[in-house]
Amino acid sequence: MSKAAELAKWGEVSTNGQVSGRRNIVINGAMNVAQRSVSETGLGNSAGFKTVDRFKVNADTGAATAGRYTMSQVADVHDGFANALKFECTTADTSIAAGELFSLEYLFEGQDLQQLKKGTSDAEKVTVSFYVKGNASATYMLELKDTDNSRVIHSQFAVTTSWNRITITFNGDTTGALDDDNAKSLELRIWLHAGSNYTSGTYTANTWASQTQANRAAGITSFFDSTDRTFFITGVQLEVGSVATPFEHRSFGEELALCQRYCHRINSNGSDDIQIGSGFYMTTTTCRITINFPVTMRAECAVTALDSGLDILRDNTSDTAVALTASIDESAHGTGLNIEGAASTTVGEGVVLRLGTEAANFIEFDAEL
Repeated sequence: MSKAAELAKWGEVSTNGQVSGRRNIVINGAMNVAQRSVSETGLGNSAGFKTVDRFKVNADTGAATAGRYTMSQVADVHDGFANALKFECTTADTSIAAGELFSLEYLFEGQDLQQLKKGTSDAEKVTVSFYVKGNASATYMLELKDTDNSRVIHSQFAVTTSWNRITITFNGDTTGALDDDNAKSLELRIWLHAGSNYTSGTYTANTWASQTQANRAAGITSFFDSTDRTFFITGVQLEVGSVATPFEHRSFGEELALCQRYCHRINSNGSDDIQIGSGFYMTTTTCRITINFPVTMRAECAVTALDSGLDILRDNTSDTAVALTASIDESAHGTGLNIEGAASTTVGEGVVLRLGTEAANFIEFDAEL
């Protein structure tokens, strides 16, 4: 199929040569939204979502690496992008245990992937594209992992000291359908460091196969080989078809709303009390607070807060909140919180829960995959 025919299949081409229509299945691929933090230091043995939304770092805590890094949202970017994700090695690890791993991951819900037709005779090719650079030449591994059927496909890619767009087209997989639900069905993973458990096998490009651990990172550079090592990435896109179309930029507001399906975090602005929700005293010391989410979240969420950052406003009096003791009546649309107040008052009295002005104060609702 010609490029023009492929573009015609997946979107209309406008008069200025741009492709219209929703194409990018990745959320926050331009690294613009960072609800949790714009920079975290001393990372290495912990997995999770640390800075930019929807991009997770993974590490095998059972085979802990001595390597450490800083992860940041930065403005050192390729033309047309405002932000990138940067990893900077701060402690090297040249004695690599067999089970070590360090990777960057993006996780997809199965219900967002049905257009791939995976597991059918009409399974579609998919194209992954992104912009990368580093401090020196390096080789890393891009992997798609079907977590519903434990199948993987790989392709190595090269990093240089200049921004380059990497474009990799993966064959469709006629084996193993993806579940049509809100659970994790596919991982997009970039292997940056791994021990022999993941590197001692054979690398075969662009071939779907049952997962063999030893093959998953064969031939890669170790990100932790030097404290000079850096890795930058932005413009991550996954789309159906064999053509890498121009990156699909979305407005910040739309991207934020898409991210809030998985994480809704309210941070202190350092100067004003921020109202979070309202409620009443159920007992003389315990409040029930109702929280409505700005968008419907993926599932019921976990709630985390800096207890010392919360306060209760009642009858124009501010009481320090002692602790967030329970989440009740949870749904994807909102939740109820039980808050212990610092002062005894009247049952039924109305209250407002606020986030205080200290810069570290936050409350977070997490429904990540």
